Amino acid sequence: MIEYIFLIIGFVLLIKGADFLVEGASSIAKRMGISALVIGLTIVAFGTSAPELIVNIFASINGNTDIAIGNILGSNIANILLILGISAIIYPLTVTRGTVWKEVPFSLLAIAVVAFMANDAFFDGLPFSSLTRSDGLVLVSFFAIFLYYTYGISKVEGASGDVQVKAMSKVKSIVWIILGLVGLTIGGKWIVDAAVFIASSLGVSQALIGLTVVAIGTSLPELATSAVAAFKKNPDIAVGNIVGSNIFNIFWILGVSSIISSLPFSLSLTRDVLMTVLATLLLFAFMFVGKKHMLERWQGFVFILLYIIYIVWIVFVEVKVI
Repeated sequence: MIEYIFLIIGFVLLIKGADFLVEGASSIAKRMGISALVIGLTIVAFGTSAPELIVNIFASINGNTDIAIGNILGSNIANILLILGISAIIYPLTVTRGTVWKEVPFSLLAIAVVAFMANDAFFDGLPFSSLTRSDGLVLVSFFAIFLYYTYGISKVEGASGDVQVKAMSKVKSIVWIILGLVGLTIGGKWIVDAAVFIASSLGVSQALIGLTVVAIGTSLPELATSAVAAFKKNPDIAVGNIVGSNIFNIFWILGVSSIISSLPFSLSLTRDVLMTVLATLLLFAFMFVGKKHMLERWQGFVFILLYIIYIVWIVFVEVKVI
């Protein structure tokens, strides 16, 4: 029972730690004269992905690679089907042309690259499949290209909804950064340790816990950001937050994780890669069904229904195997 308590407290520490880190770092950046646009593209963007990153770093260091991979794939699936589904139900989401034709295809490219890299047994006839350190370096290189592209586009088109940076004293900013790092570190470790224990006690794979409990927990910042943006009728942020997060998760977090330690890729995870591809393709297709370039409420309900079916399916398969 205590492990479940540690899991919940771990998520609270992780999310609040990310908030403190972003606020403290953003305040210092503002004092240094860095623009809100650059702060949004770097500190805030990295901060919202900090929960997934910290969990994956601990999972990779401890050798819990199924949790590391499952966390990223599960987060990306939840981001589209669950979080965008909820956001679209709150308020129909109009998607910009750039997001439809550039960012969404880029997120599809991200998962396609992983599908090719992680299936050495299928493509190269090797006895095993894994994301190696060299694969991680390639993913991080793609991430650098994405950052450069995003910054260039934002400079030309302008930022949609400038980032509001809270002004704090220098001392308070530093304290916030330290508290944030401590919260992220302790929370990330507790989550990984609890996830390993829960998987062992329930007799299920670490990948299943990573795809469900851990993935949903680390996606809570994205859920809060997109749901609030939809409620405030700011669809650009609601959709851009999710698509950008999915690209961050693959190229940056999975890249860093595989650099720390090669990630063995089990055959069963290919199912979840294909589900991520399907969710991304469906998001793209929905941009041309009904009202063009809009995610309508009925499509949000379809997303949530698909997510429920997916979760029930992977749990059923796991139990059946056991």
